[in-house]
Amino acid sequence: MTSRIIQFGTSRFLQAHADLFVHEARLLGQDIGPITVIKTTKGAERSGRVSAFDSGKGFPVIIRGLDGVKVLDEKIFVKSVDQGLVADNDWPEVHQLFSNQADIVISNVGESGYAIPVADETGPSQWGQIPVGFPAKLLSLLVARFNSNGKPMLILPCELISENGKVLRGLLDQLSDRWHLDDAFKAWLTTKIIICDTLVDRIVSEAIDPIGAVAEPYALWAIKRVSNLNFPFSHPAIVLTDDLTPFVRLKLHILNLGHSFLAEIWQSENRPSKETVREILSVDEIKARLMALYSEEVIPGFGCYNMTEEATAYVDKTITRFQNPFLNHLLSDIAQNHQLKIERRAADFIKWVKQSNVSVKFTILQQLVDRSQLRKV
Repeated sequence: MTSRIIQFGTSRFLQAHADLFVHEARLLGQDIGPITVIKTTKGAERSGRVSAFDSGKGFPVIIRGLDGVKVLDEKIFVKSVDQGLVADNDWPEVHQLFSNQADIVISNVGESGYAIPVADETGPSQWGQIPVGFPAKLLSLLVARFNSNGKPMLILPCELISENGKVLRGLLDQLSDRWHLDDAFKAWLTTKIIICDTLVDRIVSEAIDPIGAVAEPYALWAIKRVSNLNFPFSHPAIVLTDDLTPFVRLKLHILNLGHSFLAEIWQSENRPSKETVREILSVDEIKARLMALYSEEVIPGFGCYNMTEEATAYVDKTITRFQNPFLNHLLSDIAQNHQLKIERRAADFIKWVKQSNVSVKFTILQQLVDRSQLRKV
C-alpha cells in the first residue's frame, strides 16, 4: 500500500531535496508517496506556493554545476507532491490525513520552528483548537492518530539542528508531560513513533516562482539507523548510518559555518545587497579570511577528534561548491536568523572542541561569536 508523506514546510530546499528524491524513487517503481505539503506558519506569505502545490501539476527543479569535470544543467519536473494545505485554514483535513492516511512525516520548519510558544505550554483548551508552534501541532496530531488507529509512524526532521530527531522527541515528551497526557499515549509515542536524527546537505540557491528551485548537483540525506527502522525507499543520495556525528559536524561547522562567516562579513562591511557567495569569494582578501578560518581553527578543531583528513577534504569540496559558477546564492538569504546560526555553527563548535580536552586557540571564531552576542544587548 502506498505510504503518503506529510511534509511540514514549503521550503525550496525540500523541493530540491526530499521531494525530488521521492519523485525519482517513484519513477523507478518504488511505492512511496505522494506528498502533502503543509504550511505551518501564520500569514499570507507563501500562500502562492501552497496553491501551486495543491494544483498537483508539479514543479521544476534545475540542477546546475560541475559533477566532477562534467558540466551539469538539467531540469527535472517533480511530480511527487499532489496536495498543499495551510494548517490554520485546513486543520480538520490535516487531522484526517495524519490520523488515517499518512505513515511518514518530513519537516523543515527552520531552527526557530522548534520554539514552544507560551500559548502551547498548557495544551489546547479543546482538541479542536489549533496549536501555535510546530512541536505542539505535531503532538496534537499524534494524539489524534493514537486515538484513531494507533498505527506506527516514521518522522524525519530535516532542520539544521544537531541530533534533530532527539531534540524533537524531547520537545514532544516535554509537552506530553505539560499537557498531562496519559501513560498509554506516552508509551505509544516511545515505542511506535520512530523519529530519526538526520543530516541534509545540498545548496539550493534560488526559488522558482511560484514553486520550484535551482540547486547544485551534490546532495546528501544521511539518516541515523534506529531499532525497528525499515526505511521506506532508496535513493543514491540517501545514506543510512549508525553514526551521524561525522556527517553533521562536517556540514554544520564547515559548509554552514562558512556561509555564516561570509554573511557576517557581508552584513558588517555593508557589501552589495544582492551579493552572492560566489561573488564575495571572488574578492581575494575575503577568500583568504575564510581559508584562514578553516586552516587555523576549524581543521585543527576537527583534528581533536582525529578527523583532520576528513575535514581537509570537506573544506576543499566546500570551496568548490561555494564557487559553483551556475548558482546565485544570495548572502541576504543566508543571513536570515543570523544570531541563532552563529550559536549553532560557531559557538557550538568551540564547545565541542573543548570537550575533547585538546587545546585549540580560537581567535577568529570567538570574535564572530562575541559580535553576535553584542547584537543581542
